Amino acid sequence: MRITVIQMNPGHDRAANIAQAATLIEAAVAAERPEMVVLPEMWACLGGERTDKFAQAEYLPAPGSNAETGPAYAFLRDTARRHGIYLHGGSIGERDPAGSEERLFNTTLAFDPEGRELARYRKIHLFDVQTSDGVGYLESATYGAGREIVTYRAGPLTVGCAICYDVRFPELFLALRRQGADLIMLPAAFTLLTGKDHWETLIRARAIETQCWLAASGTYGRHEEKGEPRFTYGNSLIADPWGMVVARVSDGTGWATTRIDTALSARVRQSMPVLTHRVLA
Repeated sequence: MRITVIQMNPGHDRAANIAQAATLIEAAVAAERPEMVVLPEMWACLGGERTDKFAQAEYLPAPGSNAETGPAYAFLRDTARRHGIYLHGGSIGERDPAGSEERLFNTTLAFDPEGRELARYRKIHLFDVQTSDGVGYLESATYGAGREIVTYRAGPLTVGCAICYDVRFPELFLALRRQGADLIMLPAAFTLLTGKDHWETLIRARAIETQCWLAASGTYGRHEEKGEPRFTYGNSLIADPWGMVVARVSDGTGWATTRIDTALSARVRQSMPVLTHRVLA
């Protein structure tokens, strides 16, 4: 299966972000003919004020229903159908279905080539840190944490779901491998400061440990968070089960494409059966 990771520079204007995503997907599909496309974390609304995040987050319909949907959800569904691709929709802001006005969820959506929803995953590990430059991040002030480990089928592949900060928690990735994952998606908005030192290292480590393909689609460049500038690292990439980077986007917006080779996965797992050798949970 040919897979393309899309790298965007979103802000907190959902309509502009949808237009940017549409342009990039259209160009990538025309140039690369992928069967699967992956968008970054929070591609529909990154940054802004708390009010922006809530205003542009969406209530999600029950899977399979014909209920009215928000613009980002409709865009993902219709884009998958129009191009006949699997679309792993990065993540968007989900309004709490319980009606809480205090929190959102950072939620992945995936669709098949017919536009049918395959999966939704709520980010488990929330980014509550202070980086070495003194910038504080408190994701839990806005978002609730997910609880479910999620995989889905895309053609011959079992796909595992993770988002950004999840990459620092190898137990999640091991759980995805144990659920049969061949490919693990990592949409992200990784900070520039941490990204330049840790991004590639962490992705390659998770690929090596799980013997899975890792597709990491990131945001790039400057956006505003409560009036302050923030910068994300980009460098979207795909790593194979041996931990080698086989496709990469560097600076700017764009995309990178490779073919997921399940025969390589099988050879790696047969020659070094680490899952069967594990003695600790």
